[in-house]
Amino acid sequence: MSTPYFCFILVPLRASFIDIHPNATWSKDGITVAGVNRPGSRTNQLYAPLGLYVDDDQTIYVADQRNNRIVEWKSGATNGTVVAGGNGEGNGAHQLHFPRDV
Repeated sequence: MSTPYFCFILVPLRASFIDIHPNATWSKDGITVAGVNRPGSRTNQLYAPLGLYVDDDQTIYVADQRNNRIVEWKSGATNGTVVAGGNGEGNGAHQLHFPRDV
């Protein structure tokens, strides 16, 4: 039985919604920055991602719930950098407990 995964998109505080024009076009040359066909803990994998944030520099931050970490991808990167947690589940200063949001 497969488990559904969800990803919630957050926008900067100064915006209240995402305004994408109905006739917007998208680049066909996008890259996959996370996920290689299965959940995992490598820096190019996620395991139950829940929260997503994209800043003004196009840096992506993901709350990787089952890996208990927040992962950052700079624009153009194919591997992320753990910027919070990633040291097992817990309440220590270096740990997170199933993060759901960024």
